[in-house]
Amino acid sequence: MADLFLDIAERDAASAIDAIKRRVSVRTYADHPIEEDKKQRIAAALDSPHQGPFGNRVRFDLLDLSESEKTEIKTFGTYGFISGARMYIVSAVRCGHGAMEDVGYCFEKVILAATTLGLGTCWLGGTFKRANFARRIGVSEDEVVPAVSPLGHARNKRSAREKAIRRLARSDTRKPWEELFFDGSIGVPLSKDAAGKYATPLECVRLGPSASNNQPWRVIREEECRAFHFCLKRTWGYDRAFKSIDLQRIDMGIAMCHFELAARETGITGAWELKTPHPQFGDAEYVASWTER
Repeated sequence: MADLFLDIAERDAASAIDAIKRRVSVRTYADHPIEEDKKQRIAAALDSPHQGPFGNRVRFDLLDLSESEKTEIKTFGTYGFISGARMYIVSAVRCGHGAMEDVGYCFEKVILAATTLGLGTCWLGGTFKRANFARRIGVSEDEVVPAVSPLGHARNKRSAREKAIRRLARSDTRKPWEELFFDGSIGVPLSKDAAGKYATPLECVRLGPSASNNQPWRVIREEECRAFHFCLKRTWGYDRAFKSIDLQRIDMGIAMCHFELAARETGITGAWELKTPHPQFGDAEYVASWTER
């Protein structure tokens, strides 16, 4: 099974933690094209299926719209949010339990791989016309297109429009530790000192991108089991924004990806598993648990 980030990281001696810290959402792209070797490396890795922790296979296509007319690009619905991009990575998955988490998990590895190659990306979950992307990649009746991302070189200077969008999306703010990470139950904050060797993986979770930067993940440590339970704290309305597509569950997959990659890089071994939800999760929805091995 292909692992795009690990394939590129091994060849380039890249750091997942560094990529997580450096990644930003790029909405304005330079005119010069992506270098052919970089494009081929990403296209080749995307060509095979990718499987997430819940077992769903996510497929990706790389669309090159550089030969399209400007008016055609507008029909994909990203124009105004994204400027100058002619290449897009498109995800597709069959609906099923954990499908959205697996999209977030697999797609974020793609995003981080592009970051290590010096390329810009931007998660798009709501601001594009899915039908047009779906048509271009030939989705089946039981597939959906949960997210896409432009791919290219960032323009040296952000446009006024991009700066305004970043302010609107609160792109440069993150919730503090005590609102995200807990010890034993929701409401008991987990300090960085108490987190010990897990402080870096948790910080990488905190730095993750999310829809409107709502950071819906809540992580509860269960010390005696050496487990970290990942839960979803809903933002009102996001569970019904799109039929069959749950943006905040995609966000949870991104968080799981960051945690796993950072844990692996810092020498922590473990695996994802499903446990019986506990009362200490409060009104947060249980997603999955990372258990140290």
